[in-house]
Amino acid sequence: MKSAVALAAWSGLPSAPLFAAARANDRIADGEAEPFSFQGLRERARTLATRPYRDAARALPPTLAGLTPHQYNEIGYDAEHALWHGRSDRLNIQFIHAGMGFDQPVRMHSLDPDSGQARRIHFRPELFDYDRVDVDTAQLGEDLGFAGFRVFKAPSLAEKDIVSFLGASYFRAVDGSYQYGLSARGAAVNTYADGEREEFPDFTHFWFETPAPGASRFTAYALLDSPKLAGAYRFVIDCGDDGVVMDIDSHLFPREAITQLGVAPMTSMFSCGGHQRHQCRTLHPRIHDSDRLALWRGNGEWVCRPLNNPPRVQFNTFDDTNPKGFGLLQTHRDFDDYEDVIGRYHDRPSLWVEPKGEWGDGEIQLLELPTTGETMDNVVAFWKPARPLKGGEALAFGYRLHWAARAPVRTDLARVRATLSGMGGFPEGWAPGEHYPETWAERIAVDFVGGRLKEFYDGDIDIDTQLDVSAGRVKDLHVLWVKDLDGFRILFDWYPDSDATEPVNMRLTLSAEQRVVSETWLFQYFPPPPEARRYPSSFPGHWG
Repeated sequence: MKSAVALAAWSGLPSAPLFAAARANDRIADGEAEPFSFQGLRERARTLATRPYRDAARALPPTLAGLTPHQYNEIGYDAEHALWHGRSDRLNIQFIHAGMGFDQPVRMHSLDPDSGQARRIHFRPELFDYDRVDVDTAQLGEDLGFAGFRVFKAPSLAEKDIVSFLGASYFRAVDGSYQYGLSARGAAVNTYADGEREEFPDFTHFWFETPAPGASRFTAYALLDSPKLAGAYRFVIDCGDDGVVMDIDSHLFPREAITQLGVAPMTSMFSCGGHQRHQCRTLHPRIHDSDRLALWRGNGEWVCRPLNNPPRVQFNTFDDTNPKGFGLLQTHRDFDDYEDVIGRYHDRPSLWVEPKGEWGDGEIQLLELPTTGETMDNVVAFWKPARPLKGGEALAFGYRLHWAARAPVRTDLARVRATLSGMGGFPEGWAPGEHYPETWAERIAVDFVGGRLKEFYDGDIDIDTQLDVSAGRVKDLHVLWVKDLDGFRILFDWYPDSDATEPVNMRLTLSAEQRVVSETWLFQYFPPPPEARRYPSSFPGHWG
């Protein structure tokens, strides 16, 4: 009763509702009080890494294991049992039910930041709403655990969540559009390592600090575990109006040598659009959660790498020392870009990683997989330390994740607006035919906007291009001012010099007055097989 009176005075709310809220939350966090600290969590992870891994996943009861995705999504949560119901007017947490493929029990705890005491929140059927799905609660048992959690923000406490942690160490957040898109992970292990099996570490425990009244920021702690790795994480999550910022401190303890550790990994989807319009088989001109990998390298260089839906698995690395930032961005943000009323890809957030401190030598690694549609995440990007990792080591990485429409930082140089490609080998505005019986070519256009480009154009200052390709020949390069964009379009035709179909790496920068004035465009082009290097036979006068 004494703590309830103190809470009422602290919050400035009427005491009677708070008594009820306190009792309700006591029922949610029903475990015994135990001391908790982040230092203690780090030591727990360090100790865990010295012991053999124990897989906690369990066979789900039939009533949950057999659920379809639609049925699983019909399991609701009783908002009256939200973690901070009655205590926070800005934020709340609801837990996600185990079921379908989510068979790793996740243990949840409520943490009082003043006393440093944590209480376990046990699974109980009364926390959930089964009205829209047939679940036999008698099969569930008392130690089922949870699958994850969702964070809600007023005025959408019972409508739209803004942060979700669900499955392995995956999590997502939204910007002001309340539309989910790409995902992040706690860690990636052997995503693309020869002879090594990829593993997906799990967040097995969470602790949630009760936020101050009126706060839109809260702190959560997590324990990570996998066969090769244990870790302790602190998330300070700021749920702003325009996006979510997560300040993350991670401490990792390998159980054994790890060939490829991915730090701050991101997972996204690129199906089609822009330079791969021909792969859009539906009515939508674009389908993607992200359209480019952006790099702000340690030496200050800005890089734009358009994403691909490649014909076969592609793995690329970008060496760096102490990167300033990197991210998977969704830069096309108009409804007309997608014409999609279901996926609403124009509303999907970008994700930018801002390293804290110096990360040393390493690589940004990018994995792109072929996909035939929008239901498969086929893009993974992360930082890989250069130094080989051995068992028994301790590593620490601090970084911020910015979930927003645009990256929180932007170069003063000219930026890549878009990359386009199509038929080449004839003057722009014409079509292939008897007047231009050129061999087959691919035309590529790169639009640069911003920076000082308008100043250079108005001042009649020459713009020079530096274009390098790893194979083939470049002809008919044009630098065109586009008034509608207030920028330059760099247009060129690429001709093959062999029958090879290996990807061609292209690099382009703009210069003026003997200095680089644009970010670096890096592109990977996939030549079609020789039998496909022909123009459509429907053009009049064209050979077929």
